[in-house]
Amino acid sequence: MLPTMDGSMFDQVLVGGGASLVNLFIHALLVGAIAATLRDLANTDASFPGFVQYTLVIVATGTLLVVGHFAEVAVWAYVYNWVGAVPPGTDLVYFAFGNYTTLGYGDVVPVPTWHLLGPMTALNGVMLIGWSTALVYDLLQRSVRTP
Repeated sequence: MLPTMDGSMFDQVLVGGGASLVNLFIHALLVGAIAATLRDLANTDASFPGFVQYTLVIVATGTLLVVGHFAEVAVWAYVYNWVGAVPPGTDLVYFAFGNYTTLGYGDVVPVPTWHLLGPMTALNGVMLIGWSTALVYDLLQRSVRTP
């Protein structure tokens, strides 16, 4: 644990809020890059058939979002390690994924002084996964032409 932090509620909100903010920036950059790329693709002549281009866009978008979410989980794993929020020997990425996705097996729990980081991770994950879902939904909506 950091010597200047004792796991008070203020410390937990400060650390969890900071991690959430870092992840928000990561996700905003990723979604912005995907949106800009899709906008550029829409304004160019397609050298591939529409179905192939559509498939490539969906697969690339999904892959980038998965990589982005993994990076965001890694941020939480780093934060848990940084503040000593979990018992020694804990698989930090596994624990962070469980919280981020709200899976919450419960086989690993944070140390009592940092217990708010779990729900803060879950809130951050739900928000960012929802944002990704909205992006994919919008992409699918825009790709379907109405008569």
